[in-house]
Order: sequence, then C-alpha cells, then structure tokens
Amino acid sequence: MDVELGTRDRILAAAAEILRADDGSTLSVRAIATRAGVGVGTLRHHFPTQRGLLDAAFAHVYEEALPDDRILDRSAPPRDRLRDSLRQLLNPVGVEAQAREFWAGLFDGFISPAVSSDARDAYPAMERHARMRVESWLAVLVEEGSLAPGDNTRRARFLLTVVNGLAVERALPSDVPTLQAESAVLSTALDALPFLDGPGARTP
Repeated sequence: MDVELGTRDRILAAAAEILRADDGSTLSVRAIATRAGVGVGTLRHHFPTQRGLLDAAFAHVYEEALPDDRILDRSAPPRDRLRDSLRQLLNPVGVEAQAREFWAGLFDGFISPAVSSDARDAYPAMERHARMRVESWLAVLVEEGSLAPGDNTRRARFLLTVVNGLAVERALPSDVPTLQAESAVLSTALDALPFLDGPGARTP
C-alpha cells in the first residue's frame, strides 16, 4: 500500500513540477511518466483517464499556489480578503516583458493551430480548477455571513473574466500604474457582489 501511495505521489509531484515550469501546455501523459520515473502503464493504473490525471495535478498545484490564508483572515474586511485572494491569480503573469512572455507562451501552448490534444485537454482543467478555487473563497464568505447566498459558479465566472482581462492588460503598454489600476477594477467588480457587511447590501 505504501509503495502504491508513493508512486501516486511521485506522479502528482512530477505533474506539479511541469506545471510550475511552464503554462501547462506540456502536461502530457508521457512527459509526466518520464519525469516521475514510471511507465505509462503504471501512470494509467493510478489515473485511468486524462481528465482524472489533469484534475488531480491542477488541484495539487492550486492548493499550493492559491492558499486560503487570506480569505480565512477575519481580521480584515471581506472585500479586501477576496480582492487579495483574486490577485494571487495574477502573480504568475508578471508585468510588462514578463507578461508578454507569459501570453506568448499561452498562445503557443493553447491557441495556435499546432496545439496538441494533450494541451487542449489541459487548459479546460486549469480553468476549471481556477473557478473551483474562487468558488471556495466565495463559499467561505457565504458561510461566515459576509456574502449573501447565491450562484457562486456564476459569480466565480464573472470574477475570473475580470481577472483574465487584467492579465491581458499587464502585457499591454499603459500610462496608468498597473497595480493601482487593478485595485480599482477589482474593487468595482466586487461592488457587484451582495456583501452583507454594511449599508447598501445588494441582492444576488
């Protein structure tokens, strides 16, 4: 049993290393198996489907890259906690030259005509787990009574659309300081959510 768990952990660790090294476009079964030092058959024993492998890999990485510490810190206002948590999603993008390199890699990995089928499977998994992470942050605020109950999947999609737009802007020339502009946009987006921590509460 310990050997089996150790093999599974090695596979997930290998997938996480690949994800941290690039945008996920090289997250193929063969690449993960090679890095983990196992055969493709062994990998398939632990993860019979591509979706199962990708979901486990992205869940592992997102738990590390997007911790819950900030959203759970009740010493800060709920809007600030959610805004700061969302900004974590922008960290891998960087700014200016780094952001342009990030988007060039994203295009080559997921959008260009030469994209592999493994890459086409990887992007939806990445997007799905980002949405699930945001949904979990929203659920924390609902449970503590800071946010009115509602469709958190819909709310998460809206917030991620805003974050994706900010990520694109990081690669474009601008005469407005990036972080200042992002704070204003995220604050405006959060105004659309039905927070219950003061006057002017909105309906979902």
